[in-house]
Amino acid sequence: MLPKHKIARINELANKAKTSKLTEEEAKEQSTLRREYLQTFRSSMLDTLQGVTFIDPNGDDVTPEKLKKLKNKKDLH
Repeated sequence: MLPKHKIARINELANKAKTSKLTEEEAKEQSTLRREYLQTFRSSMLDTLQGVTFIDPNGDDVTPEKLKKLKNKKDLH
């Protein structure tokens, strides 16, 4: 999870961009913060998905093979 102060800064820059133009330095900072946010989000989502098992109404494991492979890879580390 991204620290609260970084999320606050992302929102601050987004609000400023709506009302006026960001400086070149602010635009670079915004881009860096957004990239970091997305990387953190994707990592968190992948961790969540690796903990999921799909079960059909008959009680059979129907987890996609790709996800099973990711789980096995994670378990080896």
